[in-house]
Amino acid sequence: MARMIRKQIYIAPEQEKLLKQRSKESGLSEAALIREYIAEGVHRRCAAERKKAWEEALAFMEERAKMKVPQTGRTWTRDELYEERFERYSR
Repeated sequence: MARMIRKQIYIAPEQEKLLKQRSKESGLSEAALIREYIAEGVHRRCAAERKKAWEEALAFMEERAKMKVPQTGRTWTRDELYEERFERYSR
């Protein structure tokens, strides 16, 4: 096992209850679960980053909705499209 560094942290009572429950259910130590949660959490975006990304996507969609695009209607049906794709890729 890799060298470990001791850390002391404070958690809320309800977090301790959940941690103990998950430890019992999984058979992993509380420390192993904390290490796993840290590893997963490092790669997640924080709430502020997710909110900013959503706001940017929403602004983009709102701008696109304002565009005047001629609606010509489609000349094909879904069944025709599926049939064409089936013929093309089943060779």
